Order: sequence, then structure tokens, then C-alpha cells
Amino acid sequence: MMNGGRGGIGSRMGDEDEIGTKFVDTGNHMPRSKFGNMMHSDPNLSATAAAIPRDEVFGYRNSSASLTGPASFDPNRMSCEGSPMTMSPWNQTAGGSNFPWSFEENLPQNGLIGSLVREEGHIYSLAATKDLLYTGSDSKNIRVWKNLKEFSGFKSSSGLVKAIIIAGEKIFTGHQDGKIRVWKVIPKNPTIHKRSGTLPTLKEILKSSIRPSAYVQVRNRSALWIKHCDAISCLTLSEDKTLLYSASWDRTFKVWRISDSRCLESINAHDDAVNSVVASLEGLVFTGSADGTVKVWKREQQGKTTKHSPVQTLLKQESAVTSLAVNTSGSVVYCGSSDGMVNYWECEKQLSHGGVLKGHKLAVLCLAAAGNLVFSGSADKTICVWRRDGKLHACISVLTGHTGPVKCLAVEVDHEKSKDDDQRWVVYSGSLDKSVKVWSVAEMAPDMYQMAMMQQQQQYQQHIGSDADSLPSDESSRAGKNRGE
Repeated sequence: MMNGGRGGIGSRMGDEDEIGTKFVDTGNHMPRSKFGNMMHSDPNLSATAAAIPRDEVFGYRNSSASLTGPASFDPNRMSCEGSPMTMSPWNQTAGGSNFPWSFEENLPQNGLIGSLVREEGHIYSLAATKDLLYTGSDSKNIRVWKNLKEFSGFKSSSGLVKAIIIAGEKIFTGHQDGKIRVWKVIPKNPTIHKRSGTLPTLKEILKSSIRPSAYVQVRNRSALWIKHCDAISCLTLSEDKTLLYSASWDRTFKVWRISDSRCLESINAHDDAVNSVVASLEGLVFTGSADGTVKVWKREQQGKTTKHSPVQTLLKQESAVTSLAVNTSGSVVYCGSSDGMVNYWECEKQLSHGGVLKGHKLAVLCLAAAGNLVFSGSADKTICVWRRDGKLHACISVLTGHTGPVKCLAVEVDHEKSKDDDQRWVVYSGSLDKSVKVWSVAEMAPDMYQMAMMQQQQQYQQHIGSDADSLPSDESSRAGKNRGE
């Protein structure tokens, strides 16, 4: 999940902002005037905006690719789930505005446990394991928290930490300099973390550097294929935890074998920055890019060689894809975009498009899925909690409290409060307001949620006619699935 990229919200002429960062806008994203008003008139964002690049406020890289055709995906098509727009806290149309609950307040089951604040940088990455939380920021420090208190910390020499993931006894961090650093906990003193290596390893770099075939052309210069040439945007693990995937702004994703830290493969995946990568069941890997596409890859073992082959393109749109998530069972893949939408596909139905979740005013920057819930964090400073029930999704809560864009999310089971009939989750949200907030979220649906689902079903029935149990036809699903492949 999660989630970083490089900006593109600027003038169409590619002008530079006050800190000398160049931006390109294809004209398909938020108008500059709206961006400017938000940056300067909103007191909660003005300090953040002044301190960091415009691209990092939104946390993704917008497409600089030229799209010659019209948008190939219709986000307004109604699917089998009805329209979650009626559940949106921002929607004021008939139906949604008459529904009897306020989205400005959390439902009783969901609430803030506490906040973790250390004034040293904007939070870009999170990883949770058991009772520990790791946070990465644009400082040189990676903090470790336990029971809402600082437990430990360790330094990286490269500054901004854009991704963190934990694999057994190893902690992997992805950085702005394109390197992946590996850390381990000292068993005799778990508060001490020591760096145990870097990907690619020095040995592999030296071994590859003497082979001309190990070099590829990247942006008019020669580079080793095992090295990322731009910022790491995302890290994820294969379903069996044996492989590490890294996505980068250099338009590639790479595959690493965790046991020996070897780079097995580098895939030129997209026409612009790869903002997210996530692995699912049966060897499927999904990548989302600033070029507006979501692609599916299949991992296959060919003798001793691991190879990823393209399967299909799920989405092709003008808005940048910022984040991806797969639910616990691997049956649904979710995609967040710079237009504030969350699209999803049903893996069990040959990756047919399931629908669009509309709950944010600004870009979706991060996604996380747990149980029947999916969480979407946004530049509008909120977190929408969506619950999936059969064919339907409904926004059962909106978590508010951050004063800056929500950049990253992590979810863990709440073992203390969970019951057989009431699964609860601890949700961590990192923001560019320099804080991490900790939430308790219930999966059990309250009465109002049941009412909302009934209302969605009624609206869906009105849309498709009298056959309440029918699904979209193959043709209607395909219209939003693979156009432009």
C-alpha cells in the first residue's frame, strides 16, 4: 500500500515552484487555481505546503505522459454495488443528504485511541507488527512505538523514508535515493536496530558492474539493471513472504529474493512513475502508475528463474493511480486515484470491474484492507472506512482529526477488544501534519449501516429494473475494465 509518487500539479507549461521543483500537468487533473487556493487559504495546509514540495503534499507522481485518446474508463458507471456516492460525506445530492446520520462524527464503534507526535518530519510510511509500530518520515529517523509510547529509533543516512515493510526478523525501508535498506533487531536488546545490508548488495553491484549486459539505458544514461534510478515509492511481499517487490519512480518494479538479498528480475512496467505495487494469491502482482494505468502481472517459475509476465491492463485513465490494496482473501483489488475515486475489481470473476467508491473531495493517497473493511486516506485529511457485504460497499465511518493530508495507513487486529461476533481493528494513519493517529474500528455493522445497505440495494434495483439479483452483463463490466489494452 501504500504509497508515494512525484508531483504534477502545476501549470501546463511546466513552470517551477518556489523551491525549484519542476512540474508538468497534462491538463486532466485539478486546475491550478483550485490547487493554489487550497495551498494558501487553508490554514491547516499552509504550513505543510511551505515546507515540502508540491508533489509530496499529494504524495504521488502525476502523469507526464501524453494521452492521445479520450479517457478509456468511465468512473461514473454504476455497478452491481449501487452507487456508494450516496454514502459519501461530501455528497449532497438527493438520497444521500436525506440519510439520517452525520458523517462528520464517527459512529460509536469507531474512535480515536490516541496520537503520536514527534516534531521532526512529515510521516510518509508506516508498518505495524504485533505490538510495535514503525514510522518513517522526511527526517533521517525511523521511530518505533509501543503502547502509544516511543520505544526505539534508528537513523538512516538517506533522509526521507518512503516505504517500510517487515518480513520476519528483517525490516526493509525504501528511500528517496532509490536504495532499499535492511535492518535487524538485536535479540539481547530489542530496542536496538542495526543495519544489516542494502539492496542491491555491494557484492552484487561489483559482480554485475563488470558485465556489459548488466547495463540498461535509463533516461539517456547507462545504469545497472539491479539498481533503482529514482525514489522507491512502495514495498510489498509475495503471499509466501519469500519475495520482496519494490516499485520506483524510475518506471520499474524489481523482484528480490529475501533469503539471499538477490535481485531476480527488473520489469519495465509503465510509461511513468510506478506509485504502488501489491502481490496477491496465485502469483498475481498488481502495479499502479502515474500514467493512469493498473496492470496485472503473473509470476511463473521457469526452472530456477522467476519471471513475471503481463496479463492485462485493468484501468487506463488520465488521473494518476496513487495506491493499491488487495483484501485479506485476495478476492478484491482496490485502486486509489488522484481524482479521489477508489475503483475495485473482483478477482474471482476474472478481474471484472466491480464499481467505484466515491467518498473523498481530493486525491486518495493510500489504501489498506483488513477483513471486510477497506480504508482510504486522502489529501482531504480524512479516512473513509468502507465495509464490503456481498456485492455492496458502504461507507460506515469517516475518521477525522488530521490537519494535513493522510499519507499512509496500517491495520492490525485488535486482539484485546475483538470477539467472535465483533472483529475490531487498530488502524494507524500517518499524515503530513507530522502526526500518527491510532484508531479503533469495529467491523460489525451498526443498525445505521444496515439501513444504508438497504438504501443502496433499493437504488441499485431502480437502476437495473425489477431483477434485484441480476449482475452487470459481461458487456457492461467490460466497458470499464479493459478498454485501451
